[in-house]
Amino acid sequence: MSEVVGVGIDLIEIDRVAAVLARQPRFAERCFTDAERAYCMSRKFPPQHFAARFAAKEAVGKALGIGMTRWHEAEVIRGRGAPTAILTGRCLRRASDLGVVEVLLSLTHSRGMAAAVAVLRGA
Repeated sequence: MSEVVGVGIDLIEIDRVAAVLARQPRFAERCFTDAERAYCMSRKFPPQHFAARFAAKEAVGKALGIGMTRWHEAEVIRGRGAPTAILTGRCLRRASDLGVVEVLLSLTHSRGMAAAVAVLRGA
């Protein structure tokens, strides 16, 4: 049986992310991995997908109890099921200290908002 060792949530305005992407082109490189950028740019309206991933990274940082400042250390990936996060660096060390074996994510967006919930599952 597994236990929940952390939960985080974040909500962000999509227009705010769109404005930052337009004003600061390096924002996407600074905050998202190559794979995340490729996924978002392949979608019809990239800002909503960037916003959802930004919220997911924030939610992961909150669940870990360390906040999120090293954006590439939590990469949101999407396979055949629900999205998850691959952790590296400080995020991975903190997750290991907490006994995290899996990061579960739920992402959503509407016309104006994007939200994410991260649940850290322990052994």
